[in-house]
Amino acid sequence: MGMTMCIHQVAQFPLGRVVATPGALQVLEKASLGALPLLARHQSGDWGEVDAEDWKANEEALKHGWRLFSAYEVSGSRVWIITEANRSSTTILLPEEY
Repeated sequence: MGMTMCIHQVAQFPLGRVVATPGALQVLEKASLGALPLLARHQSGDWGEVDAEDWKANEEALKHGWRLFSAYEVSGSRVWIITEANRSSTTILLPEEY
């Protein structure tokens, strides 16, 4: 009998409308990865591969309602996720599409 591990991630903020750029969708598809695992990490406060300054800025943004930024490595490409300050939308994109 196998065991399945379930990791519960608590949402720290609303994502609003989620959109993704063509480049980001292509990277996710190539990696056979859906957007949901990255969105769950972002929404739970796991900002991925950002520097200490950006990590701290996100923690402050959670308290004050500012823009949130995450970065994740996906099959050798960097994927960004940005949630707007008013939490109306979240965009998944590549840095070069910013």
